[in-house]
Amino acid sequence: MLSLAAATLALAGPGTAVSLADDPAAQAGAAAAEVTLRKGDRGRAVSAVQRKLRITPDGVFGPATHRSVKRFQRRKGITADGIVGPITRRELKLRPFSSSSVVHPRRKKRSTPDSGGGLANLPEALVRIAECESDGDPEAVSSSGRYRGKYQFTRSTWKIWGGRGEDPAKASEAHQDRVALRLYRARGSAPWPSCGG
Repeated sequence: MLSLAAATLALAGPGTAVSLADDPAAQAGAAAAEVTLRKGDRGRAVSAVQRKLRITPDGVFGPATHRSVKRFQRRKGITADGIVGPITRRELKLRPFSSSSVVHPRRKKRSTPDSGGGLANLPEALVRIAECESDGDPEAVSSSGRYRGKYQFTRSTWKIWGGRGEDPAKASEAHQDRVALRLYRARGSAPWPSCGG
């Protein structure tokens, strides 16, 4: 099957120039293939973003870089998800990142109820919140000890929304998902102001 660009070229005949700009499908495919940067990534591309944001260019996309990206996105009127995709990259006036300029961490495989892990089919926004809050780690505990588990609940929020046990980080991933889903359905992303905006 011919792509739209190939079909257009075939119809245009030899010697006729057809630009990628004339092919929305090809543009969308190129944008989808572009390297994006997110929390946990490392490398020269991350350093380039940090320099543009005027923060220490250590090449590690940690919480400070994530917050700086979100602030920049809010200023520019871009969806503030903390991910440097094509739109944010262009606003930073950077060229597309090469795959050799970034190291992506080994992402944990999403578990399913059958594997004893978390719930399948969570809303994408809630999946992003968990990745932002804890890299999806159900045993994560903040450095202060106050925020716990995959969604970084406080113990009081955990209890109020039906969490079993004293410590969210010791509950099963599936139970954490259920409590977070209950909270998300009632209040949206408001309980996660740093990661839900």
